[in-house]
Amino acid sequence: MPKRTRIVNDPADLVPLIQAFGSDVHKKVFNELSSNWMTEEELEKAVGADVGESLRILRKGGLIESQWRMPKSGETPDKEFHTSYSKVRANFQCGLDELGDLIRIAFSDDEEFREMVDKIEEEIKMGNASTSGLCRALNQSASFIRGVAKRSQKLTIKGQRLELAEEKQ
Repeated sequence: MPKRTRIVNDPADLVPLIQAFGSDVHKKVFNELSSNWMTEEELEKAVGADVGESLRILRKGGLIESQWRMPKSGETPDKEFHTSYSKVRANFQCGLDELGDLIRIAFSDDEEFREMVDKIEEEIKMGNASTSGLCRALNQSASFIRGVAKRSQKLTIKGQRLELAEEKQ
């Protein structure tokens, strides 16, 4: 297991962490990857469940890294995964109302936030991609907007701006 420490400076970075460890399947996937490099197929056998969503959440949270496994002659290469961090250090301050919003975002269904994600997408398409502009337009706090973006598959945070995420494997 790597002995690196994940430093969390933005409260919104808690959303994927809480998601990853708030589910038994996600936690099992993380634990398996802590000790071995494994492909998605190997993980599914070890965990006994579909691990695609777990890998997406762990990847979005920056908790795993990947590399290509060299195949045997005539086979195609497989992507294998491993954890990036074994510890976390939080270095931020926020209000309890903001923290409550972030915890609610992490544990809520995607359906509950689809409307907010759609509103953010519309604003970005109209050219309003800055966090402060989105806060004014949607009447939400910056940590709420960033938390929704951390949760969403459709949004990516780039500094103080939000962008529509590109589809990638």
